[in-house]
Amino acid sequence: MDYQLVEMKVDHLPGVLEIERVSFPTPWSQQAFTYELTQNNFAYYLVALQQDRVVGYAGMWLVLDEAHITNVAVHPGYRGRKLGEALMVELMRQAVLRGAVRMTLEVRPSSSNARQLYKRLGFQEKGLRKKYYTDTNEDAIIMWLDLVPVSNEEK
Repeated sequence: MDYQLVEMKVDHLPGVLEIERVSFPTPWSQQAFTYELTQNNFAYYLVALQQDRVVGYAGMWLVLDEAHITNVAVHPGYRGRKLGEALMVELMRQAVLRGAVRMTLEVRPSSSNARQLYKRLGFQEKGLRKKYYTDTNEDAIIMWLDLVPVSNEEK
């Protein structure tokens, strides 16, 4: 499958919001994404495009030397094609280029595919946030990854 990963722009939001609605019980709003892209200096988001169609997206906040994954989603029709992995690897690369040495995320215990992906990428389960997801009262598993620094030659 041919696709490209590019930094998310406001123009991508209709496709992002479509994926958000079919992927999460409580989807983020257009206003939330617009704020992230236009006002939040800590935020970095990217999309996977197949031709001009958004088929996946991911985002993070970069605070000091830590990257916090905010969301990762792939359109249901494109799942199982390693797009989630490609998005995560690119976020990890961008985090390192921006000075992050650690990365964290929260994941639902019921999201077994996501948990398997994160473990395959080296994330380790380090804690639990009780009733973190207010829509379902589900706990969140906190996962951490130590990032590998990039040498000056690789930048």
